Amino acid sequence: MGVAAIDLLYWRNVKQSGAVFGSVLLLLFSLTQFSVVSVGAYLALAALSATISFRIYKSVLQAVQKTDEGHPFKAYLEVEIALSQDQIGKYADKILLYSNTCMKELRRLFLVQDLVDSLKFAVLMWLLTYVGALFNGLTLLILAVVSMFTMPVVYEKHQAQIDQYVGLIRTQVNSVVGKIQAKIPGAKRKEE
Repeated sequence: MGVAAIDLLYWRNVKQSGAVFGSVLLLLFSLTQFSVVSVGAYLALAALSATISFRIYKSVLQAVQKTDEGHPFKAYLEVEIALSQDQIGKYADKILLYSNTCMKELRRLFLVQDLVDSLKFAVLMWLLTYVGALFNGLTLLILAVVSMFTMPVVYEKHQAQIDQYVGLIRTQVNSVVGKIQAKIPGAKRKEE
């Protein structure tokens, strides 16, 4: 994760983090009420209204003051925004690597290469059926965004206590997993 993203999530610049957090939440809450097409169209109309109004305002101001400042967005119109072949290739390679890794892992889990991992995956999918019954995807996305912007700050402030409790939980979970693996035939992991 980049330094800018970490600074954003840790609220190093409160105004910037607040603007991003508020914008993302507003977008997600909008998507809960309207379709993606409607939200996109409304956002485009809002942006066009702002830019057209600003352009007309500047044109009237230039006419009244009899100045020749030119187009108010000239600096932005001259900026090159094309993607290079290298950038596209780099991102395509990353997507290809991630896709291949996901497909290999899913193949390994569905074809039961390791019984314990496949059972863990089955339990996770079973739990997700209950999560899916309680929440829709947008609600989960909203909860994820809120968590991304709050948990790092909470952890930073209360790191010692959180680490202590996480250590206790990890010990208990490892104990239970060890007991379960001991009782299931063929469930012990092979030494790699």
